[in-house]
Amino acid sequence: MPDDQSRLDLFIDRMVSQRACLDFAIAETRSMPGPVFELGLGNGRTYHHMVQNVKGRPVYVFERAVASHPDSTPPEDRVILGDVRETLPAALRRFGATASVIHADLGGHNREKNDAFARFVSPLIQPLLAEGGLMVSSDRTYFDDLTELPLPPGAVQGRCFVYRR
Repeated sequence: MPDDQSRLDLFIDRMVSQRACLDFAIAETRSMPGPVFELGLGNGRTYHHMVQNVKGRPVYVFERAVASHPDSTPPEDRVILGDVRETLPAALRRFGATASVIHADLGGHNREKNDAFARFVSPLIQPLLAEGGLMVSSDRTYFDDLTELPLPPGAVQGRCFVYRR
């Protein structure tokens, strides 16, 4: 994190980057039939954005407990509740490698903890992504079989990452 950047500027960079990367991923996978997975609902802003922009594909949310804004709360049949250590392997059994887009915004404010969690969760995410599918993450993730892509216009380096299977 640059010393001369305020926390507000960092937040703005993250939000602008998320939108640019999600819009890129949605457009790039438009012809794919597989579901879209949102890992971490939070307030529901990115979920709401995806539901408004993804056409013809269901958007499923993985979350420990739903606490989103009422306008951004998914229907119960699109929420997969629980710890990702259990819900991601269960999703692989349920869906297979069919996800066209996976978005993960699971980290907190501690970079070391975020990195450790990304290293742990990456092997659980990777097998869910369909061939040609895209993974968008707010933190660097670690995959054996995915390729990191250059960021789309409007995204800020280091604030979002995009990977393709």
